[in-house]
Amino acid sequence: VQLQASGGGLVQAGGSLIISCAASARTSSTNSRGWFRQAPGKEREFVAAIRWNSGLTLYADSVKGRFTTSRDTTKNTVSLQMNSLKPEDTAVYYCAAGSRWPISHHSDMNYWGKGTLVTVSS
Repeated sequence: VQLQASGGGLVQAGGSLIISCAASARTSSTNSRGWFRQAPGKEREFVAAIRWNSGLTLYADSVKGRFTTSRDTTKNTVSLQMNSLKPEDTAVYYCAAGSRWPISHHSDMNYWGKGTLVTVSS
């Protein structure tokens, strides 16, 4: 399974950005889709996740109320809408897929896409 992320870029604090992730296939091993991020010098951390069949979502406390993840079942894609962005949201964002639920750690995931950089200027 290959994952391809798109979007990202530079935005001012308080702004919004959306990133998307397309999967080459959907199997039982990709029923959970997650978003993670990694800032320089920091460990990769969980951001958000969505369960493909039910649409259930999970969010890290640091993004709850600001970020929303959703899925498009016709295109086999997931998106992460990021609002009220803060400089501390600056990181490389990764999409991932796996079979476990709930998700809270990068070790829960089986497949990874290449990251996309999100930079929030103050």
